[in-house]
Amino acid sequence: MKPFLQAKIITLLTLFSFGFILYQTPWPFTLFLSILFSFVYSFLNRWLVPGGFAWSKSNHRFSKLKGPMGWPILGTIPEMGPLAHRKLANLAASFDAKRVMALSLGFTPVIISSHPETAKEILGGSSFTDRPIKDSARLLMFERAIGFAPAGTYWRHLRRVAAVHMFSPRRIATLEGLRQRVADEMLARVGQEMDERGVVVGLRGILQKGSLTNVLESVFGSRLGLENQAGQRLGDMVNEGYELISKFNLEDYFPLKFLDFFGVKRKCNILAAKVNDVVSQIVKERKISFGTIITTESETDDNDFLSALLALPKEDQLSDSDMVAILWEMIFRGTDTVAILLEWIMARMVLHQDMQEKVQHEIDTCVGNNRHVRETDIPNLPYLQAIVKEVLRLHPPGPLLSWARLAVHDVHIDKHFIPAGTTAMVNMWAITHDPSIWKDPWAFRPERFMEEDVTIMGSDLRLAPFGSGRRVCPGKALGLATVHLWLARLLHQYKWLPAQPVDLSECLRLSMEMKKPVACHVAPRLNNACP
Repeated sequence: MKPFLQAKIITLLTLFSFGFILYQTPWPFTLFLSILFSFVYSFLNRWLVPGGFAWSKSNHRFSKLKGPMGWPILGTIPEMGPLAHRKLANLAASFDAKRVMALSLGFTPVIISSHPETAKEILGGSSFTDRPIKDSARLLMFERAIGFAPAGTYWRHLRRVAAVHMFSPRRIATLEGLRQRVADEMLARVGQEMDERGVVVGLRGILQKGSLTNVLESVFGSRLGLENQAGQRLGDMVNEGYELISKFNLEDYFPLKFLDFFGVKRKCNILAAKVNDVVSQIVKERKISFGTIITTESETDDNDFLSALLALPKEDQLSDSDMVAILWEMIFRGTDTVAILLEWIMARMVLHQDMQEKVQHEIDTCVGNNRHVRETDIPNLPYLQAIVKEVLRLHPPGPLLSWARLAVHDVHIDKHFIPAGTTAMVNMWAITHDPSIWKDPWAFRPERFMEEDVTIMGSDLRLAPFGSGRRVCPGKALGLATVHLWLARLLHQYKWLPAQPVDLSECLRLSMEMKKPVACHVAPRLNNACP
């Protein structure tokens, strides 16, 4: 028998037994107990429905949606901890609700898809083009940036600007010199740590610093790296922003917008003011250096994103406040993903020495040992690309496609009625670990992508780590170009060996990180002086 039916039957039997007690009780006390029991029954009747409390408000409550009742009022919030993707995958399996599962997060009705077909319905259609925005994200100005801007004319304009002017193949190619220079700096730091720490390399710090440097200079140009005071301040602000957005905030799930229980709103307002001061000043100074009139991108040799925005045609130009929001989002969202993904990949390379040797042989065959890897070499390194795909499958940075969707109108998903205002999430981790979709899903086997060409750009929902549809990550091509190049450079230059047992435990914050940093011994393979 279904759990919610069992609970309702138990409730009714309990109330029936109380009714017998009432029959033998004096009438004033009987009246009090009757009112109390009516209230309790009404409350339980709203809670004990598939999906929980938030779904009891739907007029289509018998649309055969399956899901946990959760806790009274709280719903499934207690399950949304550091391993929420695993817990929700287990719930979907236990309720036979992989295609669509309903649950409640406080007063918020939510559906979770753990199947590529229903994931495509959610992400690929026009019904879920909005995103629910947390108070912290709204206060940190993301509501005016590409990721969280409401669906409409402004959002479509931002998408076009991003595709044509910021993440075009030409601009990505022109930034290769920056990526190569940052790779040189990271490899030099590895060598320095070898000398200073007895060849035990703390890779996480090197990758994080390299990723932040790359993002800052991609956004603002070589004028603003981590050596610059403004760059250092922005790096600190990014870390502070991660902490604030990752925090649980009661007001996101209950109608309590006027409260600030944990001080998140106050801290976000302070941080947003600091970000606005720093980025606005950078924009102002760049405008002065550009001159008062710029009509086309061809008038400047600068390839950074700020230059691209300042050089927009007149009909596409943005206000300073909108530019600040967009540039801040680029820094915020572009910093952690590359570093986190590369740490997962290197952990796997340390753990699987045979695969490390195989990909190093591929690189040596293609590139030789007299020069460094170039981005034009990457298409000729299929095994390296397969390794990246396999790590994205086993350790997707956004296992719940962190940036959820919001139904803009009533819709049917998999023949189930879903009311407007419902939040939808895709459990990409559940899909990539489903044995009915992937053979030996728990095994690390890059060869599966040599046997079958699976795209990771969003059209195949068996593996869509960057999302899909109209809200797909606009920077996915740039991120992958960076990961492929840096991975090839790291593996070409050094042999990586474990300094201690590799711990693959996960921790879900804004992205899914390794719980414990990987520590490595390294041995040089390549002459540092090669061009």
